[in-house]
Amino acid sequence: MAFLKSPAFIIIGSQILFSISDVMGRTHMKSQGFTLASFFTWWFLIYTFIRQIAVFGQLYIYSTMELGRTVALFGAGSIIIGNVIGLLYLKETMSLPVYIGVSLAICAFLALALIPAGAATPPPQP
Repeated sequence: MAFLKSPAFIIIGSQILFSISDVMGRTHMKSQGFTLASFFTWWFLIYTFIRQIAVFGQLYIYSTMELGRTVALFGAGSIIIGNVIGLLYLKETMSLPVYIGVSLAICAFLALALIPAGAATPPPQP
């Protein structure tokens, strides 16, 4: 069960939860409109609960990793997961340059996740 505490699992899990709540909010706000009454519905309570769980994962990662690397990983994960949901669930298609950008984000995510911290730092000189 060590993988449950791995940073990659928590980052991806948190981003998936954020994305699920984003799709939920998009769907309901699109049908009900952005009104005060929309914030007093069952779906908004579930939306808030899902996001709160995602925030716990995000805060855990912030407490265990460097901020710059963490923010970059969350950003890249958000781009990747958002585009996968857009393509597979919402049936949204984009232009080739956008898909090239998403591919670069995937490469950035892999580089940040796989390259050990401090790998680019030269050793100290005696």
